[in-house]
Amino acid sequence: MKVRVLVFGVLKDWLGAPQTEVELPEGATVAALLESINARLSRPLARGVAVSVNAEFSSATHLLHDGDEVGLLPPVSGGAGDPERQSEGSTWLTREQIDTAKILATAKDAADGAVVVFDGIVRKQTRGRATLYLDYEGYEEMALRQMEQLARQARSRFGVRHVTLVHRLGRLQIGESSVLIVVASAHRAHAFEACRWIIDTLKKTVPIWKKETFADGVVWADGEPFPDGIALDAAKPPQAPAHP
Repeated sequence: MKVRVLVFGVLKDWLGAPQTEVELPEGATVAALLESINARLSRPLARGVAVSVNAEFSSATHLLHDGDEVGLLPPVSGGAGDPERQSEGSTWLTREQIDTAKILATAKDAADGAVVVFDGIVRKQTRGRATLYLDYEGYEEMALRQMEQLARQARSRFGVRHVTLVHRLGRLQIGESSVLIVVASAHRAHAFEACRWIIDTLKKTVPIWKKETFADGVVWADGEPFPDGIALDAAKPPQAPAHP
């Protein structure tokens, strides 16, 4: 059987291509696939890599099938939705500049006592290195699905009325917004808690990666570790079960 493998972030550099096709025996697992991929990379997969199968997080023991799409996801650096007003909010990915003022205005409602905003902005330096620009890339289908799930969970968990979540892709210049979260609620405490939870969780679970171009070099940004139960120990993939 054949599976299509997508790689992102620094793994794309290691493989030398954004995707590849791997032929495996019937009944092979994700672990067996990782062993095959390790042989092709310029260096072994590092600890903390996560794997998706058909845009859903998966485990090393997952059985693969012919035609599956497998994503190899390094720790994340932090269709598109409809940006027009919705009562519960909306999520989308964009390659255009984020219009913070317009999105904030459409989020407000007379029922709300507070609107809390997180606006992530490209700064001019990181760890003392002068930044020229950033490039964001994502596993778009999966990223949007994860963002929509975060918005639903935030509304349910914190009892807020409205969540808008927008993330940029492509090249960003200094001062541009990379991610915007707007949470509207009857109570300010709920809005603050929901907004903080969304950005912290997004940084660990939504498959979007950041490449930083400095005046003196280019690097993929170190990502936040995936939560327990998602990341695989890819440096030593579990052995695939023996087949009779």
